[in-house]
Amino acid sequence: MKKIIALLLLSLTVTNCEKDDICSESTETTPRMHIAFYDINFPSTDTPKNVVKLRINGIGDPDPGVLPGYDGSKNLSEAYLPLKTTEGSTQFILHKNYRLDDNDNVLGNPDTITVSYVRKDIYVSRACGYKTIFENVIITVDDDGDKWIQLVRAQNDNQTIENESDIHYKIYH
Repeated sequence: MKKIIALLLLSLTVTNCEKDDICSESTETTPRMHIAFYDINFPSTDTPKNVVKLRINGIGDPDPGVLPGYDGSKNLSEAYLPLKTTEGSTQFILHKNYRLDDNDNVLGNPDTITVSYVRKDIYVSRACGYKTIFENVIITVDDDGDKWIQLVRAQNDNQTIENESDIHYKIYH
């Protein structure tokens, strides 16, 4: 009898699932900040310019360390930066010309940026839960006396990050 009741409960649970109970791969989730790099000598023409051997490290929790795909082995003209959903700012080290010498000393030019924002949680669905969008986004560059990042320009006043297909910031170097 217990087996029959258990089977009935299991079948009711399985048959009561709705399509809303599975979060589709195509559902938009919390976006990353999309930045693109441009030549400082041609700011009016927006000429893309690769950053040679770009390495990006996140600073602090939850996942400090090198961001996947940004390990300093490639020249890149764009990057996608994950922002913290539990704090109002996230810091990154963007390292240009990253390399190690024979003694494993790091060479190149690191610049530290701070991304400040206001978080807003948006309900997506029962299966997907919430996603976070970021409003009033501002990037500041620490002045270490040797900045390679010369100018940071938002695409809009009161920059909002709602999806990652848009370029949110242009960084000129």
